[in-house]
Amino acid sequence: MAHAATTHAHGHGHDHGHDDGTKTTLGFWIYLMSDCLIFATLFATFGVLANATAGGPGARQLFELPYVLGETLLLLASSVTFGMAMLGLHTQRQAQVIVWLAITFAFGAGFVGMEVNEFAKLIADGAGPHTSAYLSAYFTLVGTHGLHVTAGLLWIAIMMHQTWKFGLIGAIRRRLACLSLFWHFLDLVWICVFTFVYLRGML
Repeated sequence: MAHAATTHAHGHGHDHGHDDGTKTTLGFWIYLMSDCLIFATLFATFGVLANATAGGPGARQLFELPYVLGETLLLLASSVTFGMAMLGLHTQRQAQVIVWLAITFAFGAGFVGMEVNEFAKLIADGAGPHTSAYLSAYFTLVGTHGLHVTAGLLWIAIMMHQTWKFGLIGAIRRRLACLSLFWHFLDLVWICVFTFVYLRGML
């Protein structure tokens, strides 16, 4: 009787833990969908205001395509290195996961640094968000993405520490899987930004 009760208790605990992991994944997918709505709204707003330059400079005068391409390549490279970290996760190689996360962090930090430099240059040249509705929409869209990448960098740093301290336990694996979804989502959003804001603006 006692053994059956213990077995039932263990089974219940196991199911409870499994439910927690499922709820975490489901909750994160719901978050990503809400983020999709936010970015969709920002893209729509930018599309409406794309020609509202108030007689000021447009994309051709403001942006240097090779510079933005450099930003893009950094972020795309970080997606590849994050994929390498996930391969290390699947093969239970703790050190490999940490190293690839560190490289991903470096690429992501480089991207944010280039974006901040671009914003600073635009503002110094008198093309800040207050200059026109177009620039206001631009700074809001691109800045929101940049804030997401910055949050992702903080998350990567936390996961590097937790992976080093606790190893590749179940909770760490779930968190890294969610972080992977988040990071690749940001890459996808940036490809849309690069295409819709920069390339389209140059045509």
